[in-house]
Amino acid sequence: MSNVVVVGAQWGDEGKGKIVDWLSEQADVVVRFQGGHNAGHTLVIGDNTYKLSLLPSGVVRPGKLGVIGNGVVLDPYALVREIDKLESQGIKVSRDNLRIAENTSLILSLHRDLDGLRESGVASGTKIGTTGRGIGPAYEDKVGRRAVRVMDLASPDTLPAKIDRLLAHHNAIRRGLNLEEISPAAILEELTTVAPKVLPYMEPAWRLLSLLQKMGKKILFEGAQGALLDIDHGTYPFVTSSNTVAGQAAAGSGMGPGDVGYVIGIVKAYTTRVGEGPFPTELKDDIGDLIGQRGNEFGTVTGRKRRCGWFDAALVRQTVRTGGIKGIALTKLDVLDGFKTIRIGVGYKLGAHKLDYMPALQEAQAELEPIYEEFEGWSDSTRGARSWSDLPPQAVRYVKYLEKLIDAEVALVSTSPERDDTILVKNPFD
Repeated sequence: MSNVVVVGAQWGDEGKGKIVDWLSEQADVVVRFQGGHNAGHTLVIGDNTYKLSLLPSGVVRPGKLGVIGNGVVLDPYALVREIDKLESQGIKVSRDNLRIAENTSLILSLHRDLDGLRESGVASGTKIGTTGRGIGPAYEDKVGRRAVRVMDLASPDTLPAKIDRLLAHHNAIRRGLNLEEISPAAILEELTTVAPKVLPYMEPAWRLLSLLQKMGKKILFEGAQGALLDIDHGTYPFVTSSNTVAGQAAAGSGMGPGDVGYVIGIVKAYTTRVGEGPFPTELKDDIGDLIGQRGNEFGTVTGRKRRCGWFDAALVRQTVRTGGIKGIALTKLDVLDGFKTIRIGVGYKLGAHKLDYMPALQEAQAELEPIYEEFEGWSDSTRGARSWSDLPPQAVRYVKYLEKLIDAEVALVSTSPERDDTILVKNPFD
């Protein structure tokens, strides 16, 4: 099997962009299988920097096909803006390098409105920390069987009835909030205006991917966010609105689970989180600030400052198991250069109990205290290392110790944002 799934194995923002770009050079097809434009990848290729939120990373490489799978919720206007931005940077987007699954659900303006209303009006202590881009409400409408999908744009005569069904739900909510109702005409115009810019990419993606698989093409499945934001296996309710674990690659693309292949999880050499929710190893001190400064820890999409803390091996070991992860790509090792002592979270205290996993109960998660092991740091630089021999011996020991703690092999080590500054231990496509 020559296919590979890339997922974040922490709370997202693990540096997937570089790893996906590195792997996409070997792949023929890159598939986004979940999420929306609430997550981003930064790709640095030569002197050019590309920031992608919806488009699969493969579109910036000649000869590659990007596919937006049915597991994604698609804001058509955000898609058009992203395509225009890429074209201003010299990347031409066409059917040659982009297809969109015909059964992909759409994010509309009413979803963004509802997302913002909920986030600004919730009771104290219950804020989720969403991006406010409508992803959650769009997934709700998908599950509620009232979503407008890409294929519906090709049948404008059927749109009024589908809009009425959608607004029967949303206008009831707005009436309860004493807000003006949304007119069907406004939504119809929103859809029909953007339809000509989206429909050229429409495709039965499951069929296309099956054909490409039979032709022997290498497929890279690209996840967004991280496994700890999974709607089922993450730190609920402080999670995203989709399944982010590798199993979603099959459901979110239309391919069978046997076609997924090798699963690689991306983790930082420390831990970060954007938004609200539990974070046992968070550092609210000068060390946390220093890690954030060195790692340039600001969200690709939102620009929000990320919370920083020590590596939590108990959490990553948990995501290795729930995500079916076979190998790890360890990023940002260079950020830890110069620390005399590095701490590693290996478990938790919950009252009088010790745990080697994070419990699912929200109230228990909030009370967890980390159990640390201290690890001697290194003074020499790891930045730019491209082989084990380039690393200080103690940095190698750190990587090997993490490998043991999380019960997964380290396949790649990233030592800077530059794509070539990568130590390859195992090629996931081999």
